[in-house]
Amino acid sequence: MANYAIIGAAGAIGSALTSRLTDQGHNVFAGVRDLSTAAGLTESQQVKAAEIDATDWDAYAPFFKGMEAEFGSIDGLAICVGSILLKPAHLTKQADYQQVISSNLTPCFAALHSVARRMMKTGGSIAFCSSAAARHGYPNHEAIAAAKAGIIGLTLSAAATYATYGIRVNCVAPGLVDSKMAQPIVQNEPSLKASQNMHALGRIGNPKEVASALSWLLDPEQTWVTGQVLGVDGGLATVHSKRA
Repeated sequence: MANYAIIGAAGAIGSALTSRLTDQGHNVFAGVRDLSTAAGLTESQQVKAAEIDATDWDAYAPFFKGMEAEFGSIDGLAICVGSILLKPAHLTKQADYQQVISSNLTPCFAALHSVARRMMKTGGSIAFCSSAAARHGYPNHEAIAAAKAGIIGLTLSAAATYATYGIRVNCVAPGLVDSKMAQPIVQNEPSLKASQNMHALGRIGNPKEVASALSWLLDPEQTWVTGQVLGVDGGLATVHSKRA
C-alpha cells in the first residue's frame, strides 16, 4: 500500500486516478479547489481531501504537511489540473497567456518545489500531465502548447536532478480527452468530428485511459522508468491519420 497525493482530484482524470489507486488498495490525499466537489471521492476511507489553490506556491507546503500528518509519508504525486485555450498568438491577450501558464505549468513547478525536499529522504514518484500539443504543431495552440511543452522540459530536468534521491519524474501527453474543460469542443459536433478525425484511432480519449497510464508511472514497480513522456493520445502526436 502506498500513499499518493493527487492535485486536481475532483477533475475527470484526477477522479479516475483516485478511483483506480484506491481500488488497488492505496491511500489518496486528494487536493481539490473546493471541498464540496470531493463528496464522491471521500466516500472511500482511503481518501482524505483538502482544499488547495493549485496556482498558489504557498499552498503546497501546508498541503503536504497535512498529508504527512494523515498518512505518514508521501510516496507519489500526480498533478491533474489544467486548462485549454485555442487561439492564435496574435489574438491571445496577455492575461489569457498568463492564465494558461498559471493553470498548467505553475502547479507542476510549485508542487515539485515543495514536495522534492520531502521525497529526497525516501524517494518517490511524480507524474505530470502535458499534452500532445506540446509534441506536434497544431494551429491556434500557441499558448497551451508553450505551457505543456514547459511541463515536458520540467519533467526531463527534474528527472535528472532527483534521480540520485530515488525520485522518478515522468509525464503523460494526452490527446483530447472527454472532460469538463473539453466540453466546448465535445459538444460542438463539427469540432468533435474534426478532432476525432485527427486521432489515428478515430476517437477522443476518456479519463480512465489517462488515469491508467498515470497509475502505471506512479507504481513503485516501475523502478527503472524516469524522464519519460508517455503519449496517451490515440496516435495524435506521432501517427498520421487517414481520416484527417
